[in-house]
Amino acid sequence: MGPDELYRSAAAEFGPAMDRLARSYEADADLRRDLLQDIHFALWRSFSTFAGQCSLRTWVYRVAHNTAISARLRQRGRKAVLVRLADLPEPPATEDAEETIGQAQAVAKIQALIRRLKPPDDQVMLLYLEDLDAEAIADITGLSPGAVATRIHRVKALLARRFREGNAS
Repeated sequence: MGPDELYRSAAAEFGPAMDRLARSYEADADLRRDLLQDIHFALWRSFSTFAGQCSLRTWVYRVAHNTAISARLRQRGRKAVLVRLADLPEPPATEDAEETIGQAQAVAKIQALIRRLKPPDDQVMLLYLEDLDAEAIADITGLSPGAVATRIHRVKALLARRFREGNAS
């Protein structure tokens, strides 16, 4: 399978995961779209050197996370972006709107907390939330499986405490 076919296959299989990753790394919608485009471009470019040294999933996550981390480091000095009221999405129009809003706020709060973590803690937690095990996360990050499991345990405790305290910013 050539690089273009590998990219198409990876984009089809891991597209939603890459979208979630971009959403977790970037809160601003325009910058998130740019990040997702950068991830796709880096992934497409990377397949010219992919030699099957790891699974396709590991390769995709490794490229995507490295691209997102690089983008985060480039954006360190940017100011907060203000949004016009007209640009905000409409609230959900369901009978359980309060519950839906509460869940969305909880997810946004967790994402904000994870964004504040330094690499590789943020990367480990995002991969953990993608339901990868410690061994797979270790393959992607270069950490040992034991170090990954320890980080997950410590960061989960920290996030739970900060979530309860309401300290997302």
